[in-house]
Amino acid sequence: MSYVPLSLSDMIIAALLVIANGALSVALSLRFEWKLAIAIARMIVQLLLVSLLLRYVFAQTGIGWSLLVLSVMGAAAIAEGALRPERRFATLLLRVTSGSAAFAAGLLATLVALALVQPAVWYAPRYLVPLLGLIGGTAIAASALVIDAITHAAARERAQIETRLALGATRFAAFESVLLRAIGLGLLPLFVILSTAGIFNVPGMLAGQVLAGIDPVEAAKYQILLMLLIAGASATAAVAAGYVSVYLLTDDRDRLRLDRLTPQTKSRAKKLALPAWLSRRLRSLLRR
Repeated sequence: MSYVPLSLSDMIIAALLVIANGALSVALSLRFEWKLAIAIARMIVQLLLVSLLLRYVFAQTGIGWSLLVLSVMGAAAIAEGALRPERRFATLLLRVTSGSAAFAAGLLATLVALALVQPAVWYAPRYLVPLLGLIGGTAIAASALVIDAITHAAARERAQIETRLALGATRFAAFESVLLRAIGLGLLPLFVILSTAGIFNVPGMLAGQVLAGIDPVEAAKYQILLMLLIAGASATAAVAAGYVSVYLLTDDRDRLRLDRLTPQTKSRAKKLALPAWLSRRLRSLLRR
């Protein structure tokens, strides 16, 4: 098997579309240019550091290394899933509890994948890390969307939820419509990916294996297996995150507890926006 090496100029050309979107954000005052720049910078640094680390880790076969990598990935996944929503839970315990469901679902699906693929050393980092990253990443995204939707809806629809609770509804009955909307929102990206797979969207594993010279039919089998596990993990994570969030937003007396959320930060977008003078200057240059 062979691959086509990429040069720095190839990376720069690929980044032009991102730069164009940042310029569009400045020109239209959409205020996502800094968020996009920070996310891209994080992605580049993280992938470069991880690639250097994985060169050494993948050469190891001991279960101790796998447990170490799992611990780091789990902590990062829980933190990302719990801290990404704008209205996050106030205490560390609540954040860890809300973000743990997605990692658990991703880990379970990864173990199922390893049992089906049956590599020589199933717990080796070479197999465990890529599969957990592929499966768990989608589950974390779905979980974060659900948590964000529920926490926003709890504050926005406070009066309706408290009225249902006062009339004797259980916590989950009072949040029923919110739960349905939030879980549907969290699974929307998954439905789009599944619906367009093979037609418009060529998934990463399939594309990588075909480019590496694997027979397309065999590559498709692996991709179908992976997509089924991703779908199962994401759906489990979305549902679990929804019910856990409702549980954490209420107490044993079925009272709504918005005090368990951090206050909404209205100035967050402004903090990440370009300075006013620089934004005006860039807009004037783009309009010429």
